[in-house]
Amino acid sequence: MTADTAQSLARLAAERVDHRFKGLPPDADGLTVAELAGQRRNLFTGGFATPVLALSAERLEHNLRLMETYAARHGLAFAPHGKTSMAPQLFQRQIEHGAWGITLAVPHQVRVARAFGTRRVFLANELVDAAALRWIAAELDADPDFALICYVDSVRGVELMDAALRDADATRPVDVVVELAAGEGARTGVRTETECAAVADAVAGTRTLRLVGVAGYEGEVPKADTERVTAWLRRLVALAADFDKAGRFAGLDEIVVSAGGSAWFDAVAEVFAEIPELSLPVLKLLRSGAYVSHDDGHYRKLTPFNRVPEEGALEPAFRLWTQVVSRPSAEQAFVNAGKRDAAYDLDLPFAQVIRRDGAERPATGVSVTALSDQHAWLATTPEADLEVGDWVGLGLSHPCTSFDKWQLIPVAEADGTVVDYVRTFF
Repeated sequence: MTADTAQSLARLAAERVDHRFKGLPPDADGLTVAELAGQRRNLFTGGFATPVLALSAERLEHNLRLMETYAARHGLAFAPHGKTSMAPQLFQRQIEHGAWGITLAVPHQVRVARAFGTRRVFLANELVDAAALRWIAAELDADPDFALICYVDSVRGVELMDAALRDADATRPVDVVVELAAGEGARTGVRTETECAAVADAVAGTRTLRLVGVAGYEGEVPKADTERVTAWLRRLVALAADFDKAGRFAGLDEIVVSAGGSAWFDAVAEVFAEIPELSLPVLKLLRSGAYVSHDDGHYRKLTPFNRVPEEGALEPAFRLWTQVVSRPSAEQAFVNAGKRDAAYDLDLPFAQVIRRDGAERPATGVSVTALSDQHAWLATTPEADLEVGDWVGLGLSHPCTSFDKWQLIPVAEADGTVVDYVRTFF
């Protein structure tokens, strides 16, 4: 950890707890985050107010270690996507667990990472905003240890980037990778290899940009399955080899080939292992981000570890604790968390456990059927034992839209002892 990172994280620990942070104990107002963490309060008996989102300390550490081991085993560099958590404390832990750097999507996110000392950023987007490019140029010029790699996917984009960087009198070129689209109708990226070459030629015609590799996102492959994803990844590798053969990477120390969301990193590992010997070493950069918390829905179903169980298994680290505030009938109940608190873009939350008088049991016969802004609608069968005042623990689907609803998240051990708080910046 650099001194700048340590100082920035220390400022987080010195932040005062107050009304901005939902779910935290009201009597903690005025304490610093470090002071509150030092009290090691219990999530269930220490004054926390529902709803409150918590991360499992043990599962978080397990997931960090598992992906560190996976990347090392397969010879992959790892730049986990920071948009998932936007939590500099987790960025630092990911780096301590072997990450090459952090992937981000938009300039604001890069500013957050830089404010906390992140040295290497992969920006998985074409950046054409002149104000943001001026800031990037200033960061690069001021800090020789700062490395940034950015997508390009059009000649027009290259022209806009070049103009903005020339106007900013940038002295260091911005490293770029040509983004290969995942297919017709997919999200961003260059559709054909011929167009990729035209974009690369445009980069070569500037002094402000430097082509360092190729990249893309296999999660956007239409009707994605193992065969289609593997075929696209081989196109990406072939594009890198063709660019290398054409001498487009002369003068570099390494060639960047990057892919990898959270659903197909096994295919990325397999195909990247096939990368032929090029004129320079290859940085095989994986960018999966949802692993850090994993989930109880979307990624539990899609994780590649389902296909390769011998490699290990991620563990869902989130649980949203709510409280039953209404039990109007034997078939229905309501808890006090809704769209403002829980991810709902991919799946509704899952009722997992019930706590009453310090005892915890499975949420048998309880299911979430809908969300209002501040309520979850529960359907209950005759076997459900549920009363007003009970705590109901909900599992969540989609980490990216779970983190963003909470600014300060308790990290709790298995017995409920809260040992840390994770600050997010969305």
